[in-house]
Amino acid sequence: MTATSVLNKRRSACVGLMAAAVLAAAPLSSRAQALQEITYLLPAPATLPAFGPWMLAQAKGYYKAEGLDVKFVAARGGVDVAKQVGAGNAVIGGAIGDTPIIARAQGVPVKAVAVLGAGSLMQLVSHKEERIESPRELKGKTVTVLAYTDTTYYALLGMLSKVGLTKNDVNIQAAGPAGVWQQFAGKKAVAMAAVPDWTVMVMDAGAQVDILPVDIYFKSMAQAILASDETIQKNPQLIQKLVRATLKGMRDIMANPKEAALVYVKHVPGYQGKEASIQKTFEMYNQYVYAKQKTPGLMDEVRLSELQKFYVSNGVVPKEVPVKELYTNQFVGK
Repeated sequence: MTATSVLNKRRSACVGLMAAAVLAAAPLSSRAQALQEITYLLPAPATLPAFGPWMLAQAKGYYKAEGLDVKFVAARGGVDVAKQVGAGNAVIGGAIGDTPIIARAQGVPVKAVAVLGAGSLMQLVSHKEERIESPRELKGKTVTVLAYTDTTYYALLGMLSKVGLTKNDVNIQAAGPAGVWQQFAGKKAVAMAAVPDWTVMVMDAGAQVDILPVDIYFKSMAQAILASDETIQKNPQLIQKLVRATLKGMRDIMANPKEAALVYVKHVPGYQGKEASIQKTFEMYNQYVYAKQKTPGLMDEVRLSELQKFYVSNGVVPKEVPVKELYTNQFVGK
């Protein structure tokens, strides 16, 4: 064999190897391209610690493992999320478990497909020196809330109703997402209708607080995942993937809040140096919100039914709808 023919054979072999390498890489490239882009609406910016389960699911690749590329977009509160999801502008959204009650009353066809915890998102937080041991002791005093249309406000009204008080008996101030805790921290209010995020903020600011779980008086709900009737019917596999991945994020927080806080801060670098505060927030979610749920994500139908009765009796919605139209448990426990 001549030197030229040997050289030509070697060149052919090299070309063949290169072609094989390209073909081997092709499936990886197509798999990367195969990720389905999903817009996930949240009621507030995704970087808030309240959305820890979602951020953990994204940071740890749980959505990608389901073949999804999830983009989070902030809407203007939970009812707006429900309207956008119901209109088909997003396939999935986050709100509170109560939200379908309000949405359905407005003709918006959405359901809760998972609820992140058996507790309420809201707790009544008061200054320790005020010695607030019951909602009765709020009579004539100032309490801050996020807004008069927010579910934490309705939870406060629910607490008051259980001790014979109404909104007219308390000076309730709608202070916005910053003012709700800042006014309380500045002692312009004796209490606030708080979520764990705000509670940790005032504690970090030096406030000594008492925490009264709303569940003792009124069974409001935790955060929920919402989907439209149409998507549930036509693309249940997609909803299943999103629910499964998000609940994995919640389980990680429940299993090890310290490790979860480190992952969260790495993913949301705006909290760099605040790992201890994020851990404290996650521990509070574990204690007051996530805990005691028999199956992660499971909706309590009795609780939801009682909530709907409260919304109707207080004029928030005009009438009850069949409770089965408000939720489905078909995607949890899988």
